[in-house]
Amino acid sequence: MWPNISDAPFLLTGFPGLEAAHHWISIPFFAVYLSVLLGNGTLLYLIKEDHSLHEPMYYFLAMLAGTDLMVTLTTMPTVMGVLWLNHCEVSQGGCFLQAYFIHSLSIVESGILLAMAYDRFIAIRNPLRYTFILTNTQVVKLGIGVFMRGFISIIPLIVRLFSYPYCHSHVLSHAFCLHQDVMKLACADITFNRIYPVVLVYLTFFLDCLIILFSYILILKTVMGIASGEERAKALSTCISHISCVLVFYVTVIGLSFIYRFGKNVPKVVHIIMSYVYFLFPPLMNPIIYSIKTKQIQHGILRLLAKIDLEVKFCCE
Repeated sequence: MWPNISDAPFLLTGFPGLEAAHHWISIPFFAVYLSVLLGNGTLLYLIKEDHSLHEPMYYFLAMLAGTDLMVTLTTMPTVMGVLWLNHCEVSQGGCFLQAYFIHSLSIVESGILLAMAYDRFIAIRNPLRYTFILTNTQVVKLGIGVFMRGFISIIPLIVRLFSYPYCHSHVLSHAFCLHQDVMKLACADITFNRIYPVVLVYLTFFLDCLIILFSYILILKTVMGIASGEERAKALSTCISHISCVLVFYVTVIGLSFIYRFGKNVPKVVHIIMSYVYFLFPPLMNPIIYSIKTKQIQHGILRLLAKIDLEVKFCCE
């Protein structure tokens, strides 16, 4: 045992029982992490460099890509450290900081998806005033509000974690730190840390999801009022990418919540896999969805590839 168990570092866990295969397991994880970095990094570069993408819809997409990159960069070091180097120790401060960013960025992503729904709502319900309502200043204000909501709302939980003594086992259930994992190790009254997250989930994820659903009911009502079938299809096509990203995010959120709440008899490996799906699947799928479904992004990628091809030819001559 540690000399002072309360101040000892926490121990991260990979895949229990499969420690000998961690090096092999790390290969698909590393491939996914690289894909996330490449896909979201490419989106950010395209939106920055391509002036045809300097519109509110793509600014919000850039925020989504940036958030996905931050989630990846927050979890990747400890996950790969456990799988590659069997480095399981993490300081309490480092653990709390990682948990803070993980949970904050989840709320931020939900808020960005809500802002994107608002963007699609204005574009279809009030297209003539779209550029007057969603100015660059308004987009910046929405972005700041979304990020502030995410990063401020989690502070009370993390501050309480710093104040608790930890005299139980310091072994965590994952290769990264989650609030619900850490609080169970505290030797104190954790009523606040049990109740506050439930309230927060209802005020963020649940409420965001309801507003997004309501906005699409109004969008659908507007689209159905368009006389031309071709115009209806065109209007709906601008929403397909966003709807797909919303489904990917909230289905994984609901799946992980159900596993934690009702999956006590489910094998532990299922809990671990679902947590990785939650953190890796949306960041992996978002750039793929927008690359497949959005012609402007496709054209931007083609122009980028053509530019790279020209530079390679120039260097070889």
